[in-house]
Amino acid sequence: MARKHLLSDLGGPKLPAGNSEDIAARDAATPQYSPRGAIGAVSRSIELLKSQSLTELDPDLIDAPLVADRLEESPEQFEEFARNIKEHGQQVPILVRPHPSVEGRYQIAYGRRRLRAVKAAGIQVKAAVRTLSDDELVLAQGQENSARQDLSFIERALYAAELEAGGFQRPVIMAALAVDKSNLSRLIGAAKQLPADIIRLIGAAPKTGRDRWYELSGRLSQDGAPETARTLLNDDAVKSLNSDERFARVFEAVTPKKTKAVKTEAKVWKAEDGTKAAHYKQDKRTLTLMIDKKAAPDFAEYLMSALPEIYASFKRSKQ
Repeated sequence: MARKHLLSDLGGPKLPAGNSEDIAARDAATPQYSPRGAIGAVSRSIELLKSQSLTELDPDLIDAPLVADRLEESPEQFEEFARNIKEHGQQVPILVRPHPSVEGRYQIAYGRRRLRAVKAAGIQVKAAVRTLSDDELVLAQGQENSARQDLSFIERALYAAELEAGGFQRPVIMAALAVDKSNLSRLIGAAKQLPADIIRLIGAAPKTGRDRWYELSGRLSQDGAPETARTLLNDDAVKSLNSDERFARVFEAVTPKKTKAVKTEAKVWKAEDGTKAAHYKQDKRTLTLMIDKKAAPDFAEYLMSALPEIYASFKRSKQ
């Protein structure tokens, strides 16, 4: 399906040819209609939804979306949000579509957190019901996230990778996340380099940027590092931390251990006359020779002048 047709049925009736001036005048007078392309189409559809009547549904009739766009938040954060919904009611509707394969049920496009909170409060959920294709549902998710709190880097990366694994074309994913081709490739690459279970155990980590996640993926490539991370993240004390703190603990736990250089003691080289003319030490790569100028004056200068002949003699011996 071509991207420009993804939301063709959501923006209201089409005007006949020759109305371009009317359209331009309408757009100029209506700033919220200014976005273009797929994201603009979803914006217009949401504006239409706001102007239409809503319905109340049994939360138990609404199933999860095709791909979850957010990682689970901490119980404390959700409890606060749910308490607010219970005290003040649901102020913003969710968007659902009739379930594509189960009659009488629905599938959520966005508002998953609100749905959970309403369900916990034991009340009906306010919802707008629209017929959406799979692509349109994903685009609606993306536009809603852009309008509200942005997804964290790792949520965007995981979401992009799971959408592609689910068979969505990259132009659709690019429109949903409002990224270009190269940035989408980087997002998907980051998600694929990290174990998905470790990402979910850490959580959204909203303050942790791309570079730190890339660094973590490198550290997790060490032998035993993923097991170390999983053990740590399943510890009750670590589970109680927020997601950025969990990330920091894992990041530190899988830091490569610096190997201490083995110090080699210098040995004494003694001449036949008993003069301790030099000290030397060697490893697999180098031999270090130190001339004691006090014990053997002028020997260093002599050795340096004779070094070319010594080396030439060495080469001849190898022939």
